[in-house]
Amino acid sequence: MKKCPYCAEEVQEEAIKCKHCGEFLNKKPGSKWYLKTSFLVVSFLCIGPFALPLVWLNPHFSQKKKIVISLIVAIVSCWLAIQLMSAFKTISNYYQIIIGME
Repeated sequence: MKKCPYCAEEVQEEAIKCKHCGEFLNKKPGSKWYLKTSFLVVSFLCIGPFALPLVWLNPHFSQKKKIVISLIVAIVSCWLAIQLMSAFKTISNYYQIIIGME
């Protein structure tokens, strides 16, 4: 007898499906939700570079892939920071023009 990995009930050694919970016993357990690529993409879109630890903890990515993703995120983050500073400068200039007109 062996135990079902889903409900921990005892089933026969030859069993393909658990008679208690109905799960197939030869099915591989799925990966964790926070390691899925879709979650990583959404994380990068929402919190940006703060999602990098999820990439480095993911066992499915090679070292090279982790480095490439980190570099891309760093470059995009720097570019966005430069664009944000440029936008603030433009807004400040417009504000100075508006104040000068009064």
